[in-house]
Amino acid sequence: MTENTQQQPAANPELPTQYAPAEVEGKLYERWVERGYFEADANSEKSPYTIVIPPPNVTGSLHLGHAFEHTLIDALTRRKRMQGYETLWQPGMDHAGIATQNVVERELAKEGKSRHDLGREAFVERVWQWKAESGGQISGQMKRLGDGVAWSRERFTMDEGLSQAVQTIFKKLYDDELIYRAERIINWCPRCLTAISDIEVEYQDDDGELVSIRYGEGDASIVVATTRAETMLGDTAVAVHPDDERYRHLVGTEIELPLTGRRIPVVADEHVDPEFGTGAVKVTPAHDPNDFEIGQRHGLPNLAVMDERAVITAHGPFQGLDRLEARSAIVAALRAEGRIVAEKRPYVHSVGHCSRCKTTIEPRLSMQWWVKVGPLAKAAGDAVRDGKVKIHPQEMEKRYFEWVDNLHDWCISRQLWWGHRIPVWYGPNGEIVCVGPDEQPPTGEGWHQDTDVLDTWFSSGLWPFSTLGWPEQTDSLAKFYPNSVLVTGYDILFFWVARMMMFGLYAMDGTPPFHTIVLHGMVRDQFGKKMSKSFGNAVNPLDWMNEYGSDAVRFTLANGANPGIDVPIGEDWVKASRNFANKIWNATRFALMNGATVEGPLPDPSEMSATDRWILSRLNKTVADVDAFYDDYQFAKLADALYHFAWDEVFDWYVELSKTTFFAGGEGAKVSGRVLGEVLDVMLRLLHPIVPFVTETLWTTLTGKESVVIADWPKDSGFRDDAAEREIELVQQVVTEVRRFRSDQGLQPGQKVPARLDLAGTALAPHEAAIRQLLRLQPEGEGFSATASLPVAGATVALDLSGTIDVAAERKRLAKDLAAAEKEKAQANGKLGNEAFLAKAPDNVVEKIRTRLAKADEDIARIQAQLERLPQA
Repeated sequence: MTENTQQQPAANPELPTQYAPAEVEGKLYERWVERGYFEADANSEKSPYTIVIPPPNVTGSLHLGHAFEHTLIDALTRRKRMQGYETLWQPGMDHAGIATQNVVERELAKEGKSRHDLGREAFVERVWQWKAESGGQISGQMKRLGDGVAWSRERFTMDEGLSQAVQTIFKKLYDDELIYRAERIINWCPRCLTAISDIEVEYQDDDGELVSIRYGEGDASIVVATTRAETMLGDTAVAVHPDDERYRHLVGTEIELPLTGRRIPVVADEHVDPEFGTGAVKVTPAHDPNDFEIGQRHGLPNLAVMDERAVITAHGPFQGLDRLEARSAIVAALRAEGRIVAEKRPYVHSVGHCSRCKTTIEPRLSMQWWVKVGPLAKAAGDAVRDGKVKIHPQEMEKRYFEWVDNLHDWCISRQLWWGHRIPVWYGPNGEIVCVGPDEQPPTGEGWHQDTDVLDTWFSSGLWPFSTLGWPEQTDSLAKFYPNSVLVTGYDILFFWVARMMMFGLYAMDGTPPFHTIVLHGMVRDQFGKKMSKSFGNAVNPLDWMNEYGSDAVRFTLANGANPGIDVPIGEDWVKASRNFANKIWNATRFALMNGATVEGPLPDPSEMSATDRWILSRLNKTVADVDAFYDDYQFAKLADALYHFAWDEVFDWYVELSKTTFFAGGEGAKVSGRVLGEVLDVMLRLLHPIVPFVTETLWTTLTGKESVVIADWPKDSGFRDDAAEREIELVQQVVTEVRRFRSDQGLQPGQKVPARLDLAGTALAPHEAAIRQLLRLQPEGEGFSATASLPVAGATVALDLSGTIDVAAERKRLAKDLAAAEKEKAQANGKLGNEAFLAKAPDNVVEKIRTRLAKADEDIARIQAQLERLPQA
């Protein structure tokens, strides 16, 4: 009794005996796309529901992280489509500046060429050629997973429209003095030969060295410690704290910088921690961000001593050496001069690495383009504080605020050729002109465009509105902005989410890019370890989809999706989900063969059995629970609720309890057949967003309708029958208790046993036939002699086991088990009674022994009860 306004045409109950995902998934997906189910109409009168895909890199292929995220988004959008919303899941890909350029450069290297051999224009054309031939394979893999995206709207961050959006917002930010060019310390990758942002630096503990070096002579000397001895060639000062009495006499003087022949000043700066090390630090303004700030405060020169490949450029014996080679050579030279005071190896310390190529980052002074993030970040923080945007789970808000409230200006220029080239031209007399998309760049002798491109995250920060046609005021922009929800990993909360918030609020007149941010965790292996090729635990989800079907992979991922928490996954869990899909298939096939139907209205509850009313009551409660879990983005809970309702309540209880009714035929079988049809109809629609393929096949077979993709989402009709639920709970108690007893006695599940059921005066009486069917209980017959009597749920079940088990052998087996349990108990009591042992043993060891004692007590009680129930031999 759920709300179901659809007409019920005759069903076709013919289904293959086994479910073969590989035979149906591809065909079903093609049909969905051909029929336009996933497209979105900007002129529709329906309420909009919009989610943008976190754009995968054009170089990428589907990994488990993508499959996990896409499963959640697809579940949300499929449900909303069924609820009647004009639903848009916006697809597209990111041009992935560094990654893509690296791929093409490696191809050129195989030909013995570099990008410089081709020149910029030809190289960029080569990248476009690579994209057309090899890029974007992930789109096909998304279809394999079942992603319900609007393919006709697919975008690329370098396509013409998005390039116009990038140029538009750059010009707007520049005119508003929120973009500027300045020489500052940046994170430089000597391998990728480009600047990278702070959040593209991965820190890890490396084994290095800490070397203490004496600058100056005698009383005018200071000892400084460094992990990067090669940078001393660029030192332009030594800094001490102004209140440090040890060095106050040296402040304002100059000391000798070893190996260079230069003298450098001693300056007082409050940045120095007098309690750390010697309380003095070397200052290299061109190669350290903190030193740069000290240099700015004291007017120190910036002396760069390394080139873009981290090769020493300072004149002298170290010129031309790589930074690591120079480090060893400089320490050796200092040691020869008696300047080394102390050396520590290994010295474990945190070192930044390029997230792309893992090369150690080199802080470097460089002229770059920057976004002044202050006002933008404040607006992004206020939007969450004011409740315009919700972050789910809410505890992630703290991390968001810590980031946006302390955000440094963002370096947006990259020394690459592939990407959005910075729309700034320089003139022969120092002119600087920023050009908008509808403006002509200056021409004439001496004019040239900036050679850098924009950070990839700059263009992807526009994704929620650029994909809808901005800066043009399109129907799609009016309909689908702001987006309803953003679903993404907490790991790119800073990379991407904060930037979309800043740009969306700025470009769209204070309207945030989405109403809700749903953050999920990372996929890990079954032991909770990060998946990595180097660890040997990386998994290609396509392998699992080929082996077990896409639905099995999707259900496994959804079933582990607790908000903001990492998701462990193993192949055994995918197998279990495959078994669930098979169970749905087999049970539905059985139901169709035994009269399950959706034809005609549901019978009145007065015509139904308690079993029928029970399952309809449970069905409506499940609908309500699933809706609540969806609205709270509790994917794991909704998947678990659907699993237990389908497997436990529908298949293991309702279908089994109804078998006697179906086999008996008549009016009761017709009523139960209609109820079972209703339950399957609603259950398959509830399951569809997570497992779309198997439910499509079964639902269309059951109902004869076009597709479950465009079916109505079930609604809770409000039907409840607490009395029927209590009645069936009693039946379940009886069946469960007798099954447990049969198992304890060593009976096989299918072994028949004579039994007398005393159900008179209980609510169980109408269910005797079903109880006997489920428990394999035969009528009493002649010579019946009860050897065991089980009081349960107000009734009594008497069993005659005399002809079913070897009582003597069973007593012997149980006696052996009892002796082993009593021995275990004695050993545990002996240790727990030993004061000397307890005084020395760790707490976890003592707790394990207590657990063993409790288990032994349980085993003894259970075995003794079994012995008491056995008939006399």
